[in-house]
Amino acid sequence: MPNGAVERILFGMRARKTSSPSGLAPFSEPGTLTKREFLSAAGLALGASALPIGAGALPLDTHWDVIVIGGGTAGLPTALFAAERGRVLVIEQAPVLGGTLDRSTGQVAAAGTVFQQAKGIDDSPAAHYADIVRINGNTSDPALVRLFVEHAGDSLNWLAANGYEVAPEHPVTGSGHEHFRIPRYQWGTPGGWSIYRAMEPLIGAAQNRGALTVQLETRAIDLMQSTRGAITGVVVETSAGERFEVSARSVVLASGGCAANPAMFEALHGVPLYAQVAHPNSQGMGITLGLGAGGYVRGGEKYAALPGAVLQDDRFPAAPIAIAPLLPSQRMPWEILINSSGKRFVREDHPSIHHIEEAIAAQPGHRHWAVFDQAILDKSPPLLPKWSADDIAATSNEHPMFCRADSLGELAVRAGVDPSGLRDSVAQYNAARAAGAGDPLGLEHRPLPIEKPPFYAIRMQGWTVISFAGLAVNDRLEVIRKDTRPVSGLYAVGEVIGAGATSGKAYTNGMLVTPAITFGRLLGQRILPIG
Repeated sequence: MPNGAVERILFGMRARKTSSPSGLAPFSEPGTLTKREFLSAAGLALGASALPIGAGALPLDTHWDVIVIGGGTAGLPTALFAAERGRVLVIEQAPVLGGTLDRSTGQVAAAGTVFQQAKGIDDSPAAHYADIVRINGNTSDPALVRLFVEHAGDSLNWLAANGYEVAPEHPVTGSGHEHFRIPRYQWGTPGGWSIYRAMEPLIGAAQNRGALTVQLETRAIDLMQSTRGAITGVVVETSAGERFEVSARSVVLASGGCAANPAMFEALHGVPLYAQVAHPNSQGMGITLGLGAGGYVRGGEKYAALPGAVLQDDRFPAAPIAIAPLLPSQRMPWEILINSSGKRFVREDHPSIHHIEEAIAAQPGHRHWAVFDQAILDKSPPLLPKWSADDIAATSNEHPMFCRADSLGELAVRAGVDPSGLRDSVAQYNAARAAGAGDPLGLEHRPLPIEKPPFYAIRMQGWTVISFAGLAVNDRLEVIRKDTRPVSGLYAVGEVIGAGATSGKAYTNGMLVTPAITFGRLLGQRILPIG
């Protein structure tokens, strides 16, 4: 957490104390006004779905072995494997299962997979671990990452045994993020939905044998907690507004992160939610429930910024209208990048995208501008995918992120950067290039000078689609208190534990989707006793 005051203001509630009810009872207003007021004020309460799929009737006479809150990337494997030993209820707010898999690229990474074996690639969990901590600077949770790498291969092989396929050229070392040293990175077609398709028949089979019940268009609004602090069930609300208490031996929070909740995101990360791109249900309700039960949040300091988002406006969070791939592996730079002082701050063709991301995250407001002239606009490959040179020219001075001027000083004023700094940066760039001398920042790709008006600047923003902060868990995936004691009966998997737990302070290949699947599978196998 950025500070204790934020935690007290936003998350000071406790889970509702109650004796464990038998089965399911209608829930009347319990005197939880403080929490309800908080949810309303912070924008955390999720509206009922407007889609035309009904929620169905909750079973009224069942005590569940496990309740899984969230039917997405982490919740589904948890439920499937737990259903092999007991009776499982999945609570899902959306009208369909899958969570963010409907929009995720589904990029996964593991060592010892059938995909590697098919291509004769030698890999190991130890090598995977070493690559992860090299990329993120050893900023992820060591115990969780070691648990992950030891079981990730088995998890992807389980998906493969159920029909999951990847692109024929996969696995690879990387794509849009920092590359591994060994090819272990892959994804299916069409993206994340290929993962759901592999699980879908298993879900149906578990439902048919009565081991798994899925309750759609229903949200968890509170946890039931005994006087000894153990979690005993969940208070749920259907899309029709009916509330029920549902009891269980164990509850799993698998409801995703908070990257669609601007208030919670900024409170946990100390950074505004600049871009509106996450799944709309990523409101952080699982984080709220875990905090109310006595858990705590960690990982906000691991926030990392993706580069190149051109936003609709300054009313954060704003929708991106384009994203520039500032990755030399995808497009070599013809432009220079400057900050609000008009100064260049990074070697634009640096081979490490993580280096470029870190440099952007160090700039005020994570803002960066691409600066170029008419000749570069006319001759370079498109800076913005699907935007032609004519599109950029026509948009300049008609949109707040696109500026054009006949002098660098006027361009700086229009763009909102320091004129003196911009003039100096361009002069230094041009002089070194003309003299055949080394670039001040080491840039090697310098095809054209920036010297012929009109001059252009496109303002871009660091952004993210995930939340790095999340509930603290131990290596048994139990939600823990600050003194490391577990909250009895409460577990968490997926983005609710924070992307920073496994990805660290970086966008490490496959370190959100794959841990969600792997930890869900492991937890489902271990949460109930055998027999």
